[in-house]
Amino acid sequence: MNMKKQQQQEPEKMTNQNVVVSDAKTSMKVAVAMAMSNPSLFSPAVPKPPASSAGRFIRRKPVKKLETQGGPTKINAWVDSMRASSPAKSPPSSPEHDSWMMTHPSALEMFDEITKASKGKKMVMFLDYDGTLSPIVQDPDRAFMSDEMRAAVKAVARYFPTAIVSGRGKDKVHDFVKLKELYYAGSHGMDIEGPAHGTNDKSVVCQPASEFLPMINQVYKKLVVKTQFIEGAKVESNKFCLSVHFRCVEEKKWPELVELVKEVLSDYPKLKMNYGRKVLEIKPTIKWDKGKALEYLLEALGYANSKDVLPIYIGDDKTDEDAFKVLRKRKQGFGILVSKFPKETSAAYTLQDPSEVMCFLQRMVEWKQVSQRGYYRT
Repeated sequence: MNMKKQQQQEPEKMTNQNVVVSDAKTSMKVAVAMAMSNPSLFSPAVPKPPASSAGRFIRRKPVKKLETQGGPTKINAWVDSMRASSPAKSPPSSPEHDSWMMTHPSALEMFDEITKASKGKKMVMFLDYDGTLSPIVQDPDRAFMSDEMRAAVKAVARYFPTAIVSGRGKDKVHDFVKLKELYYAGSHGMDIEGPAHGTNDKSVVCQPASEFLPMINQVYKKLVVKTQFIEGAKVESNKFCLSVHFRCVEEKKWPELVELVKEVLSDYPKLKMNYGRKVLEIKPTIKWDKGKALEYLLEALGYANSKDVLPIYIGDDKTDEDAFKVLRKRKQGFGILVSKFPKETSAAYTLQDPSEVMCFLQRMVEWKQVSQRGYYRT
């Protein structure tokens, strides 16, 4: 990387990036205006939401977003989508997997190419949480990251601006990660906050869906009541969006669960439902997603239209595809999909699981440390 002599002598701290963000308040406003047609939606202080209550690979054509209205045909289409979103339980055929890996090679194997592309550029790291930094577990409240992974993320943040971009509520994912020097974009990027300079200061605050909070809270309460008799179903409040987990629900009960969720949402046309890995996601209909969050944070860091930045986004879920597509459209940076199994993706590279993610992060730190001394051994 093209770094000043002083930077070669001293690791870049996230606090240095805080200064950039803090001094770039005007540019942050421009970013919001560019991404949202209604900047009045941004609010630095919003009441807390209610507390959380507590496959086989199938090749399919991409399933389009389905409306929450409709009869049995729509329900069946949703169940098919839910089934297809589940990760495979056994490895796919070797020829199929090998073919997929030819077009989506391992980020570990292509590590040198990734670092070569960073020459003269500032790298910025974006990380999903569930399935990326922590394993997918039966109980979403117990998706803890290991101490070793936390140390790897902390080390990465010493050298590169680092953000956690998750569908979880911002406060909840912060409680899991426990690192104050990071940027956190919760609720699929609808609740963004950066590291604080001081006790009462937040360098970045972005909440484009704040006006939907009362509606989200109403729907949360109704869904808890409606789904209480479906064994294994769990409704999770993520502040500006909701998750209905069906990982522990018998497949024969999926149509009933979808019907109940659709019934509640029929009274709320400003909310939409999508699916993820064994989860139904309910979000406001505003044009905001993880890709928009990535663009907003790059703008806040002063890299909106810069050619001197290389964003790297690592994620495992369908919602991460919005960020992968942004990077492809910008022709800048790399998306890395975390998956052992072939699936359609806009990511350039792959990693198999959180253990490989940790290995990649550790190699990034090692490469940065030794490159500052003027050499790097593969």
